[in-house]
Amino acid sequence: MSEKQIYLDNTATNPVAAEVLSSMLPYFAEAYGNPQSMHDWGDGPREGVDAARQQVAALIGAQANEIIFTSSGTESNNFAIKGLAMAQQAKGKHIVVSAIEHFSVLHSVKTLQKLGFEATEVPVNSSGMVSPIDVKEAIRPDTVLVSVMLANGEVGTIQPIRDIAAIVKEAGIIMHTDAVAAAGNIAINVVDLGVEAMSIAANQFYGPKGAAALYLKKGTRIIPLLDGGIQEGGRRAGTENVPAIVGMGVAAELAEADIDGRAKRLSALRDRLIKGLASKIDHMILTGDASDRLPHHASFCVEFIEGESMLMLLSSKGVAASSGSACTSKALKASHVLTAMGLPPEIAAGSLVFTIGRDVTGDDIDYVIDTLPPIVERLRQMSPLYAKYLKDKGGK
Repeated sequence: MSEKQIYLDNTATNPVAAEVLSSMLPYFAEAYGNPQSMHDWGDGPREGVDAARQQVAALIGAQANEIIFTSSGTESNNFAIKGLAMAQQAKGKHIVVSAIEHFSVLHSVKTLQKLGFEATEVPVNSSGMVSPIDVKEAIRPDTVLVSVMLANGEVGTIQPIRDIAAIVKEAGIIMHTDAVAAAGNIAINVVDLGVEAMSIAANQFYGPKGAAALYLKKGTRIIPLLDGGIQEGGRRAGTENVPAIVGMGVAAELAEADIDGRAKRLSALRDRLIKGLASKIDHMILTGDASDRLPHHASFCVEFIEGESMLMLLSSKGVAASSGSACTSKALKASHVLTAMGLPPEIAAGSLVFTIGRDVTGDDIDYVIDTLPPIVERLRQMSPLYAKYLKDKGGK
């Protein structure tokens, strides 16, 4: 293992903040009761969950009774897509999503298609941006749900959700947005955005894995995925993961308190990384929108080589990064996000994603800028694609 250790894979997960961990510990062994219990042992855990609900709601400008705790962003997305569509099926069975949604959205839609629903995938442009006009044109009289992510964790592009939601609202349709990559990283207000449902996850803003939430606007009907208990207002059965929920609440409070300052600092580091690598590596494409992107996110496609090889060599130098999304980086196939953006599979295979954490320094960024170019050069020397490129270039 390298002496240098730089973690730039924060879209996959964050480390748990020290304040978050300390807030969770009492609920493992001291305040261990069930929040649903009527005796004294249930009081502390119930109060902890209630406080967390307030804290998470404040992060996104919601009311506490509009927060439903879940186990992950994937569960929140499954709950939203399946539950909202099923609740509205008397009005219609058509769903609109973007082509670059997380698989927890796209696969949920496929499940509904097996049950008789129809779906339209809206395309994106070369920077991964969804056009509100395309969404409007995809809406049909029987459309009951539109889901477009707030920001893409693979290329960092932030979508014009406010404009899209206004179109969806005018049509009298429910709007969901997957904000897992965005919540805690950029300022969010669900009222301003105009959405009825939003998915978020604690491990994207220094909270624990296994804690997430679905915002559901008051009065919006949804069919539960899990049956069997009265937890979460009867909408999500199962004994609450109290330590994780409490930790999510504290993480949300910390994120809200520092969100603008952290975004400003991280965007400066992001731009430093993008500029530095672009000056040293040729045939490298910045993926995602150049300006409307997450403040901590830098993503590229490096031509003639594969992302997995770069990841392994970066790891040997003490740098953690990713290639594609956390759910597809081991799939050894082209990212559906990058191909939807029009990149050919051979270029998409060279995907490299850096997501910068709050403890990363300018020196860390400079280390990556110095470390990656020799890795790229080494891999290209072994690449038949690069050899062919040089041969074709020399023959012209």
